[in-house]
Amino acid sequence: MFSYLVQAIIFIFGMCIGSFVNVCIYRLPASKSIIDPLRSICPNCGGIIRFYDNIPVLSYFWLKGRCRSCNKPISFRYPLVEIMSGAFALCTFLKFGPTLEALVYFAFITALLVITFIDIEHQLIPDLITIPGIPAGFLASFALPLITYKESLLGLLAGGGSLLLVGWIYYLIKKAEGMGGGDIKLMAMIGTIVGWKGVLFTIFFSSLVGTLVGITIMLRTKKGMKIAVPFGPFLSIGAIAYIFFGPALIFWYFNLLR
Repeated sequence: MFSYLVQAIIFIFGMCIGSFVNVCIYRLPASKSIIDPLRSICPNCGGIIRFYDNIPVLSYFWLKGRCRSCNKPISFRYPLVEIMSGAFALCTFLKFGPTLEALVYFAFITALLVITFIDIEHQLIPDLITIPGIPAGFLASFALPLITYKESLLGLLAGGGSLLLVGWIYYLIKKAEGMGGGDIKLMAMIGTIVGWKGVLFTIFFSSLVGTLVGITIMLRTKKGMKIAVPFGPFLSIGAIAYIFFGPALIFWYFNLLR
């Protein structure tokens, strides 16, 4: 078992990565460089944030959720993403150990965090992540003992192809776009990491969670079927669930049927 000090270091490292994730979430939809300026800026006044005001989570609460320069409120999304990133870093480390496999999965989850929050805020899944993510995911499959490169390719085809088919059928029936191109490319990227079995799990799990959330939102807002709920976050949730629990849940399910 790893010492508490090692776990704390991994968690803090993950939160620091989460700070960069926040930069990507803010800048990518605005078509801004994620490295220039290198230092973080206030999303309200555009002022450079001092290094001591940019400590993950702690600075947010120390400044009471406001910018030191303009005193305008800063979204709670910033510390939330940092905490989530830290938690995922620790979880992948505890599950997979100090391995290349853990690093690959954490990098993948980090990309999904960026995609999730951008899709929630802008109903957009950036091609800048998914398109390079497809070949990167395939190459990363060589470092993953749970899938082969052939399963990665099958996952790519099954992931992107299945949602493409769903979108095509929906268009034939409704004469309207039912599945965005961003979701298709995201599912193709996910498929390269989780393989075809993970694709089936991800689609089922994300559809289940998405349906429950969608029904809840519709009942609370009283907008009926007119409300649009981005599907990217649910695909991301499904993929992450598969990484941590998928094989065990599938094994439990088939044993339950015996």
